[in-house]
Amino acid sequence: MPLDIRALPAPADAALLAKLRRVDFPTLGHYLEEGFCAPELQRMAGTERLIGRAVTVRTTATDSTLLHHAAGLVEPGDVVVVDCGGDRRHAPLGEVVANALASRRAAGVVVDGLCTDVDALRTLDLPVYAYGRTPLTTKLHGLADGSLCAPVVCSGVPVHPGDLVLGDANGVIVAPAERLAAVVDEALADDAEEPALVARLWQGEPLGSLTGATDTLQRLS
Repeated sequence: MPLDIRALPAPADAALLAKLRRVDFPTLGHYLEEGFCAPELQRMAGTERLIGRAVTVRTTATDSTLLHHAAGLVEPGDVVVVDCGGDRRHAPLGEVVANALASRRAAGVVVDGLCTDVDALRTLDLPVYAYGRTPLTTKLHGLADGSLCAPVVCSGVPVHPGDLVLGDANGVIVAPAERLAAVVDEALADDAEEPALVARLWQGEPLGSLTGATDTLQRLS
Protein backbone atom coordinates (compact mmCIF):
# COMPACT_ATOMS: atom_id res chain seq x y z
CA MET A 1 0.00 0.00 0.00
CA PRO A 2 1.22 3.56 -0.66
CA LEU A 3 1.86 6.13 2.03
CA ASP A 4 -1.29 7.54 3.62
CA ILE A 5 -0.51 10.57 5.78
CA ARG A 6 -3.42 12.45 7.33
CA ALA A 7 -3.93 15.26 9.85
CA LEU A 8 -4.04 14.68 13.60
CA PRO A 9 -7.51 13.91 15.00
CA ALA A 10 -9.67 16.37 16.90
CA PRO A 11 -8.82 16.85 20.59
CA ALA A 12 -10.44 14.48 23.08
CA ASP A 13 -13.30 15.74 25.24
CA ALA A 14 -11.77 17.02 28.48
CA ALA A 15 -14.82 16.20 30.62
CA LEU A 16 -14.86 12.60 29.42
CA LEU A 17 -11.14 12.23 30.04
CA ALA A 18 -11.64 13.52 33.59
CA LYS A 19 -14.27 10.85 34.25
CA LEU A 20 -12.09 8.11 32.74
CA ARG A 21 -9.22 9.15 35.02
CA ARG A 22 -11.46 8.31 37.98
CA VAL A 23 -12.92 5.00 36.80
CA ASP A 24 -11.41 1.57 37.43
CA PHE A 25 -10.79 0.23 33.92
CA PRO A 26 -11.85 -3.37 34.71
CA THR A 27 -15.23 -1.98 35.75
CA LEU A 28 -15.69 -0.96 32.11
CA GLY A 29 -15.40 -4.66 31.33
CA HIS A 30 -18.80 -5.12 32.98
CA TYR A 31 -20.37 -3.03 30.22
CA LEU A 32 -18.18 -3.47 27.14
CA GLU A 33 -17.29 -6.55 25.11
CA GLU A 34 -15.36 -5.04 22.21
CA GLY A 35 -12.13 -3.03 22.26
CA PHE A 36 -10.09 -5.20 24.60
CA CYS A 37 -6.61 -5.97 23.29
CA ALA A 38 -5.26 -9.50 23.67
CA PRO A 39 -3.99 -10.21 27.19
CA GLU A 40 -0.51 -10.93 25.80
CA LEU A 41 -0.17 -7.20 25.04
CA GLN A 42 1.29 -6.02 28.33
CA ARG A 43 2.95 -3.00 29.91
CA MET A 44 6.71 -3.15 29.41
CA ALA A 45 7.56 0.20 30.99
CA GLY A 46 5.92 2.91 33.03
CA THR A 47 3.79 2.67 36.13
CA GLU A 48 1.01 5.20 35.53
CA ARG A 49 -2.32 4.46 33.94
CA LEU A 50 -2.64 5.31 30.26
CA ILE A 51 -5.44 7.58 29.00
CA GLY A 52 -5.42 9.60 25.78
CA ARG A 53 -6.51 9.99 22.18
CA ALA A 54 -5.10 7.57 19.64
CA VAL A 55 -2.60 8.78 17.07
CA THR A 56 -2.26 5.82 14.74
CA VAL A 57 0.82 4.73 12.80
CA ARG A 58 1.17 1.75 10.47
CA THR A 59 4.70 0.63 9.68
CA THR A 60 6.19 -2.21 7.72
CA ALA A 61 8.02 -5.10 9.36
CA THR A 62 11.47 -3.54 8.99
CA ASP A 63 10.98 0.19 8.35
CA SER A 64 10.14 2.72 11.08
CA THR A 65 10.65 5.91 9.05
CA LEU A 66 7.00 6.89 9.45
CA LEU A 67 7.11 6.38 13.23
CA HIS A 68 10.12 8.69 13.51
CA HIS A 69 8.15 11.31 11.59
CA ALA A 70 5.06 10.85 13.75
CA ALA A 71 7.09 11.16 16.96
CA GLY A 72 7.76 14.80 16.09
CA LEU A 73 4.08 15.59 15.59
CA VAL A 74 2.30 14.14 18.60
CA GLU A 75 0.71 16.49 21.11
CA PRO A 76 0.54 16.33 24.92
CA GLY A 77 -1.74 13.55 26.07
CA ASP A 78 -1.60 11.56 22.83
CA VAL A 79 -1.21 7.79 22.78
CA VAL A 80 0.70 6.51 19.76
CA VAL A 81 -0.70 3.21 18.51
CA VAL A 82 1.69 1.36 16.20
CA ASP A 83 0.40 -1.30 13.79
CA CYS A 84 3.45 -3.30 12.70
CA GLY A 85 1.58 -5.23 10.03
CA GLY A 86 1.68 -8.41 12.07
CA ASP A 87 5.45 -8.45 12.52
CA ARG A 88 6.67 -10.06 15.75
CA ARG A 89 10.43 -10.02 15.10
CA HIS A 90 11.49 -6.36 14.87
CA ALA A 91 11.16 -3.60 17.46
CA PRO A 92 10.08 -0.21 16.03
CA LEU A 93 10.19 1.40 19.48
CA GLY A 94 13.29 1.90 21.59
CA GLU A 95 15.10 4.50 23.68
CA VAL A 96 15.29 7.25 21.07
CA VAL A 97 11.67 7.08 19.87
CA ALA A 98 10.42 6.78 23.45
CA ASN A 99 12.40 9.86 24.47
CA ALA A 100 11.02 11.74 21.48
CA LEU A 101 7.48 10.92 22.60
CA ALA A 102 8.17 11.66 26.25
CA SER A 103 9.73 15.01 25.40
CA ARG A 104 6.48 15.99 23.67
CA ARG A 105 4.52 14.83 26.73
CA ALA A 106 2.77 11.99 24.98
CA ALA A 107 0.64 9.91 27.34
CA GLY A 108 2.17 6.64 26.14
CA VAL A 109 2.59 4.20 23.28
CA VAL A 110 1.02 0.88 22.35
CA VAL A 111 2.97 -1.31 19.91
CA ASP A 112 1.24 -4.21 18.19
CA GLY A 113 4.63 -5.88 18.12
CA LEU A 114 7.86 -5.67 20.10
CA CYS A 115 9.99 -3.03 21.79
CA THR A 116 13.66 -2.77 22.69
CA ASP A 117 15.93 -0.88 25.13
CA VAL A 118 13.65 -1.91 27.98
CA ASP A 119 16.04 -0.81 30.74
CA ALA A 120 16.19 2.66 29.19
CA LEU A 121 12.42 2.76 28.65
CA ARG A 122 11.89 2.06 32.33
CA THR A 123 13.78 5.20 33.29
CA LEU A 124 11.13 7.29 31.51
CA ASP A 125 7.74 8.20 32.91
CA LEU A 126 6.09 6.85 29.74
CA PRO A 127 3.77 3.83 29.66
CA VAL A 128 4.84 1.42 26.92
CA TYR A 129 2.77 -1.61 25.91
CA ALA A 130 4.04 -4.34 23.60
CA TYR A 131 4.04 -8.09 23.10
CA GLY A 132 7.63 -8.51 24.19
CA ARG A 133 11.23 -7.42 23.74
CA THR A 134 13.99 -8.00 21.23
CA PRO A 135 17.37 -6.52 20.24
CA LEU A 136 16.39 -6.79 16.54
CA THR A 137 15.28 -3.32 15.51
CA THR A 138 13.62 -1.73 12.51
CA LYS A 139 15.65 0.50 10.18
CA LEU A 140 15.10 3.78 8.35
CA HIS A 141 14.60 2.29 4.90
CA GLY A 142 12.28 5.09 3.76
CA LEU A 143 9.79 2.72 2.16
CA ALA A 144 6.74 4.27 0.49
CA ASP A 145 4.43 2.18 2.60
CA GLY A 146 2.51 2.88 5.80
CA SER A 147 0.06 5.36 7.26
CA LEU A 148 -0.31 8.12 9.82
CA CYS A 149 -3.66 8.96 11.41
CA ALA A 150 -5.52 6.40 9.34
CA PRO A 151 -7.42 3.38 10.69
CA VAL A 152 -5.20 0.52 11.89
CA VAL A 153 -5.54 -2.74 13.79
CA CYS A 154 -3.84 -3.29 17.14
CA SER A 155 -3.99 -6.68 18.81
CA GLY A 156 -7.07 -7.54 16.80
CA VAL A 157 -8.88 -4.34 17.74
CA PRO A 158 -9.76 -1.77 15.05
CA VAL A 159 -8.31 1.61 16.04
CA HIS A 160 -9.36 4.89 14.47
CA PRO A 161 -7.46 8.12 15.02
CA GLY A 162 -9.13 9.95 17.88
CA ASP A 163 -10.34 6.80 19.63
CA LEU A 164 -9.53 6.72 23.33
CA VAL A 165 -6.84 4.38 24.60
CA LEU A 166 -6.93 3.16 28.20
CA GLY A 167 -4.23 1.05 29.80
CA ASP A 168 -3.21 -0.19 33.22
CA ALA A 169 -1.49 -3.23 34.70
CA ASN A 170 -4.33 -5.41 33.38
CA GLY A 171 -3.98 -4.49 29.71
CA VAL A 172 -5.31 -2.12 27.05
CA ILE A 173 -8.76 -0.98 25.93
CA VAL A 174 -9.40 1.04 22.76
CA ALA A 175 -12.85 2.45 22.06
CA PRO A 176 -14.58 5.38 20.39
CA ALA A 177 -15.21 8.26 22.79
CA GLU A 178 -18.97 8.00 22.41
CA ARG A 179 -18.95 4.32 23.39
CA LEU A 180 -17.05 5.08 26.59
CA ALA A 181 -19.22 8.11 27.34
CA ALA A 182 -22.28 5.85 27.26
CA VAL A 183 -21.03 3.62 30.10
CA VAL A 184 -18.62 5.64 32.21
CA ASP A 185 -21.19 7.13 34.59
CA GLU A 186 -22.63 3.72 35.43
CA ALA A 187 -19.12 2.34 35.88
CA LEU A 188 -18.25 5.18 38.26
CA ALA A 189 -21.39 4.43 40.27
CA ASP A 190 -20.32 0.78 40.52
CA ASP A 191 -16.88 1.82 41.73
CA ALA A 192 -18.45 4.00 44.41
CA GLU A 193 -20.56 1.08 45.68
CA GLU A 194 -17.77 -1.51 45.69
CA PRO A 195 -16.12 -0.69 49.06
CA ALA A 196 -19.42 -1.24 50.88
CA LEU A 197 -19.94 -4.52 49.00
CA VAL A 198 -16.47 -5.77 49.95
CA ALA A 199 -17.07 -4.78 53.58
CA ARG A 200 -20.27 -6.85 53.67
CA LEU A 201 -18.36 -9.85 52.30
CA TRP A 202 -15.94 -9.61 55.21
CA GLN A 203 -18.91 -9.45 57.54
CA GLY A 204 -19.89 -12.89 56.31
CA GLU A 205 -22.59 -12.22 53.73
CA PRO A 206 -22.46 -14.54 50.67
CA LEU A 207 -21.46 -12.92 47.38
CA GLY A 208 -24.32 -14.57 45.50
CA SER A 209 -26.86 -13.08 47.89
CA LEU A 210 -25.40 -9.61 47.53
CA THR A 211 -25.25 -9.65 43.73
CA GLY A 212 -28.53 -11.50 43.13
CA ALA A 213 -26.79 -14.46 41.52
CA THR A 214 -28.20 -16.90 44.10
CA ASP A 215 -31.77 -15.69 43.58
CA THR A 216 -31.32 -15.97 39.83
CA LEU A 217 -30.20 -19.60 40.10
CA GLN A 218 -33.09 -20.42 42.39
CA ARG A 219 -35.53 -19.05 39.83
CA LEU A 220 -33.85 -21.10 37.10
CA SER A 221 -33.90 -24.34 39.11
